[in-house]
Amino acid sequence: MTIRLIPRLDIKGPNLVKGIHLEGLRVLGRPEEFARHYYESGADELIYMDVVASLYGRNSLHEIITRTAREIFIPLTVGGGLRTIDDITQVLRAGADKVALNTAALRNPDIIREASRIFGASTIVVAIEAIKQLDGRYLAFTDNGRQETGVEVIGWARQAEELGAGEILITSVDREGTGLGYDLELTRAVTAAVSVPVIAHGGPGRMEHLRQAVAEAQVGGLAVSSLLHYDFLKKGRPGASGVGPEEGNVDFLKSGRLDSRMEPAGLLQIKRFLGSRGVPCRLPNEGEVPGRG
Repeated sequence: MTIRLIPRLDIKGPNLVKGIHLEGLRVLGRPEEFARHYYESGADELIYMDVVASLYGRNSLHEIITRTAREIFIPLTVGGGLRTIDDITQVLRAGADKVALNTAALRNPDIIREASRIFGASTIVVAIEAIKQLDGRYLAFTDNGRQETGVEVIGWARQAEELGAGEILITSVDREGTGLGYDLELTRAVTAAVSVPVIAHGGPGRMEHLRQAVAEAQVGGLAVSSLLHYDFLKKGRPGASGVGPEEGNVDFLKSGRLDSRMEPAGLLQIKRFLGSRGVPCRLPNEGEVPGRG
């Protein structure tokens, strides 16, 4: 099975942001600039996540989705603030190919069944934000890891699949943004519990962490943020011009400093590394801009 490399872009207002444990958001630049770079570098898919949707009770990415879909022809998953079938319909019409459901699915699991019936299982991704408890259990959280639900993650992943989810996006809130690597215990448990593809997210700080997730947890996809974002900043430096300070902390972007815990890498570099270690990846032809599919 070819492993999908999926840049994840967390978006607040007009800006791409990045935090640690999904908090302390730093502005990195315009999401469209990063998305185009990743597309041209051979990304297999993209994930757009509206990280402040819970504040407004709705997804606010429609304009960004539309602009992205006009120029980038790989599958785009959109999440954050999608509460109803109408919400899902709107982001799909705007240009998304899949939707990621978290809060709405936990509050009303039947929305998974209904959405899967209307739009097809391949369109419905259930996103799970997991935090490990002192007793060793993993519980599902919402609102960027701030709101506890009391729902046990592994059972919830099984139920989501039974209801019609086509994929599971599992985020370790404990590892997210830390550079310490994916939570392999969590990821292994989820992949063992379901038969649909699992996308791992949260924690990789170097390329070896990606290989470990494939070799030890048998994931179908790897969602990557910091490694790619910091590599683009280091090499491309889109700059802070036009980034509104009201949308987040821009000091990190203006400083030019990168997180010392990370060993940034580009998509092609990552894919070549994984391929050299027996992990099958889709490599674009030299000079090719990938097409949809």
